[in-house]
Amino acid sequence: MNKLGVGIIGCGNISAAYLRLAPLFKALEMRAVADINIDAAKACAEEFGVRALDVEGLLADPDIDVIVNLTIPDAHFAVTSAILEAGKHAYSEKPLVLSLDEGEKLRALADARGLRVGSAPDTFLGGSHQLARARIDEGLVGDIVAGTCHVMSHGMEHWHPNPDFFFLPGAGPVLDVGPYYVTNLIQLIGPVKRVAALTSSATPTRTIQTEGPRQGEEIPVKTPTNIHALLDFESGATITLSASWDIWAHRHSSMELYGTEGSLFVPDPNFFGGEVGHAGRDGKIAPLPEWDHPFGKANQEHPAGARANYRTAGLADMAQAIVEGKPHRCSLDLAIHAVDVMTSILKSGETGNFVELTTSCERPAALSPDDALRLMG
Repeated sequence: MNKLGVGIIGCGNISAAYLRLAPLFKALEMRAVADINIDAAKACAEEFGVRALDVEGLLADPDIDVIVNLTIPDAHFAVTSAILEAGKHAYSEKPLVLSLDEGEKLRALADARGLRVGSAPDTFLGGSHQLARARIDEGLVGDIVAGTCHVMSHGMEHWHPNPDFFFLPGAGPVLDVGPYYVTNLIQLIGPVKRVAALTSSATPTRTIQTEGPRQGEEIPVKTPTNIHALLDFESGATITLSASWDIWAHRHSSMELYGTEGSLFVPDPNFFGGEVGHAGRDGKIAPLPEWDHPFGKANQEHPAGARANYRTAGLADMAQAIVEGKPHRCSLDLAIHAVDVMTSILKSGETGNFVELTTSCERPAALSPDDALRLMG
């Protein structure tokens, strides 16, 4: 298979995951990195054996077919637009953009130039989430009628040395961690029809707790940090989504889906693996038998234990789809619909009204174990 040359704009922490994991996949070859801080680009390039360029140089490099946008969310639209205008395919970290208007402008630009746009998260391609998808599609729990999702903690000021942007418009728990949950729900159930939400913030400021020069500094909170939303799906399913950084502790599970014939208990969609639980009409909950999915196998050590991490899978799937002339799973339509869901949740919180979505999308194709093996080198 032909390999596509890949470049990265943005050499922050997440770039290491892409550069480290890309060699797992046969359609990718990481070739260069760029950053507005050239020293950061040089350090990243030296560590991973690629070339360091300035941003303009990377955009113009004929050796680069796809550019990954790893800049801060507020810059995603401008940088992805520049990538497309340079004639390159684009793949962005989540969220793709911060408004539906920006997403539609990217769609128009990509269509006009015949280019692909993809976007994280790709964790829904993980073995656990694809197991849940397969069992739903097989009818194990019947038709999904309801469910709950909870992503709740006490925010980033306790561990991040510069957490300001998390609490500004364009971030907050819905746009920062919500993409994992919303995207997984779409791939499991289908598109969303309308949403309603209540939003609030516990405090007008946060105090940085992380040791360092900014410890004790107060930062403003200018976006809701406590969101409780209702998602009404085109299929008829209704899901409650709670996303909060105002919670010290809770006992809610990450994702539960309730069907006419039983229930599924889906692990945290921020990760590729984890146990999938199932209960039938008897109400007895037990783990589903594991399946031999490549993206469910633990491959990294973490303080909480070994975990499966295959970030870059979505980029690899897009690269292979470009080569083979097929649709890719982390698609522009999927990303734009997820943005529509999330921004509509925030709009509903502001207005107190249901918000009808203006976009829809197809569920991305399932990724079977054999499909995953085809992506790997």
